[in-house]
Amino acid sequence: MAAPGKVAAFHLPPLPTIGEIIKLFNLKAQKQLSQNFLLDLRLTDKIVKQAGKLKNAHVCEVGPGPGGITRSILSAGVEKLLLIEKDPRFIPGLQMLSEAAPGKVHIVQGDILTYKMDKAFPTYLQKDWEDDPPDIHIIGNLPFSVSTPLIIKWLENVSKKDGPFIYGRTQMTLTFQKEVAERLAANPGSKQRSRLSIMSQHLCTVENCFIIPGQAFVPKPEVDVGVVHFTPLVQPKIQQPFELVEKVVQSVFQFRRKYCFRGLETLFPEAGRLKRTEQLMMTANVDPTLRPFQLSMSQFRNLCNVYRKMCNEDPSLFVYNYREELRQKKRRNSPESTSQPKHIEEENQL
Repeated sequence: MAAPGKVAAFHLPPLPTIGEIIKLFNLKAQKQLSQNFLLDLRLTDKIVKQAGKLKNAHVCEVGPGPGGITRSILSAGVEKLLLIEKDPRFIPGLQMLSEAAPGKVHIVQGDILTYKMDKAFPTYLQKDWEDDPPDIHIIGNLPFSVSTPLIIKWLENVSKKDGPFIYGRTQMTLTFQKEVAERLAANPGSKQRSRLSIMSQHLCTVENCFIIPGQAFVPKPEVDVGVVHFTPLVQPKIQQPFELVEKVVQSVFQFRRKYCFRGLETLFPEAGRLKRTEQLMMTANVDPTLRPFQLSMSQFRNLCNVYRKMCNEDPSLFVYNYREELRQKKRRNSPESTSQPKHIEEENQL
């Protein structure tokens, strides 16, 4: 019996193991959906521990599959758990978990990329952005095929303070391929530094928590897996619209092995390209001979701020599309044109 004035810790009743659930419902990981099952509950507990204090919290788990991480989340004493699972084969096993934790679990069969997260939690949990994060967490062992587009979508939500971040600075604990996890947390000068590094770190504190070896999963993926924790920042490091930051960062990293000048050129139409690129780099005080991975966050901030001013002076700049200009140029040239292979090569690099 619990001590007076204390709530008894929640414990799941005896249940079939995850392996037994997989056999019971004849579940097989589908390669086309990048599915890999994590059966070791010590590892699922370790993932959930990275999320922080979950007692009485509201949690959304993305892609619970056979329910390994789900059990660890419930054992952490959460108030409510929302499960969003796209694959209908997993729903019966998840319903078994729901029955073992009465009133705690809500299962949604749907696609997380289209699910409306702004209605997922009670409004009383909402906090001001400047306050501590709300008692809301997003946790997920993400399929590799969806992890990058999903984190980009959520980073845009962070920037606009909508979706799951309408409630405040909601924290996320997610899995990625090891290489992607390293990119997300990479520092300036690291060869892993990429578009993902800038887009995530200018909006969030990003921690690459630990690596799970591939052999821990069933079936074993060809790569290891990284667990990454995100906490949105009170103030973004680049205070410009998400679309503008993304355009500048994508341009810089288009030619990651070349000087950053080469990528920044693609922000401007061919007429006046050299002059405008020089103007951007001089005003932003960025050395044009630096490689993209060498640029600091403050240098990206300067580039975005200066580019914003240039767009304000010439609104046609922001809608300019380098790829489209290349395509039009190719159409104007005859098939025999000697310049055509160069344009094809440039477009392929994008």
